Amino acid sequence: MRKTLIAGNWKMNKTPSEAKELINALLPLVKDSSNDIIVAPNFVSLPIVASLTQDSNIKVAAQNMADIEAGAVTGETSVLMLKDIGVSAVILGHSERRQIFQETNKLINKKISLALQHDLLAIYCVGETLEERESGKFLSIIEAQIKEGLDSISADALKNVVIAYEPVWAIGTGKVATGEQAEEVHAYIRGVLGSMYSPAIAEKVIIQYGGSVNPENVKELMGKPNIDGALVGGASLKPDSFAALVNYNK
Repeated sequence: MRKTLIAGNWKMNKTPSEAKELINALLPLVKDSSNDIIVAPNFVSLPIVASLTQDSNIKVAAQNMADIEAGAVTGETSVLMLKDIGVSAVILGHSERRQIFQETNKLINKKISLALQHDLLAIYCVGETLEERESGKFLSIIEAQIKEGLDSISADALKNVVIAYEPVWAIGTGKVATGEQAEEVHAYIRGVLGSMYSPAIAEKVIIQYGGSVNPENVKELMGKPNIDGALVGGASLKPDSFAALVNYNK
C-alpha cells in the first residue's frame, strides 16, 4: 500500500534564522504523524534545516541540483554537496524551473538519473499550463513529460521516484484543480507508467498533487484513489498550516 507523502516547497523564502524558527515550531506539531514528511528549503537554509531535523520524522529535500557531479559551473549545486549535508531528496522539473530557466525534459532526465545514482529520492514535477489545458492537449503534454523525464530510468530505480502533478495554472494562484480533475490526471499518469513499466510497478509509485493545496481542500484531494500526497507551496511556510496538512487524517 502506498504511503501518503506531504512535502513543503519553501521556494525562495525564509532566511536561515527564519528557517530555524519554522522548523523548531513545526517539529512538535508533526512528530506523531503517520504520513511521510519532507521540507524543501532554499539552498542557504539547507544546512540548518538538515541539522535540526536529523533525528526527527522530517526528511529534507533540495529544490534543484546540477546535472553533473562537479566542475566549473558557477552558481550550481552538486548532488555530492547535498548528500554531504544530509539531504535525502530533490525536487526536479518544477514548472518555475521549466518556465523561468527554460529547463527541458531532456535536462531534467539527466538530473533525475544523477539523483538516483546517488540514492536521492527524486520528486519529479509535471503539469500543464492553462493554455495547454484549454487546448485539450494537456494529457499528451504530461505524457511526454513522463516518458522523456523518465527515459532510461529502470524499474528498480523507479522505486526512488515520486511524481508530483502540478497544474501550472493552480500554482500560487489560489485556483485548485477539483478532486475529479486532479484524479483524472493522476490516474492517467499511473496508466502511462503502467505502459512504460508494468501495472504492478505503476501501482507502487507515489503521485502527489500540487497547486494551492491548503487545510480546507486537502481531505477531498487525498480521498481520491490515485492521489498519494501533496507538494505544498505557500501553506508550507507557516508551521500551523503545514502541520494541518501533514495531520489531515488525524
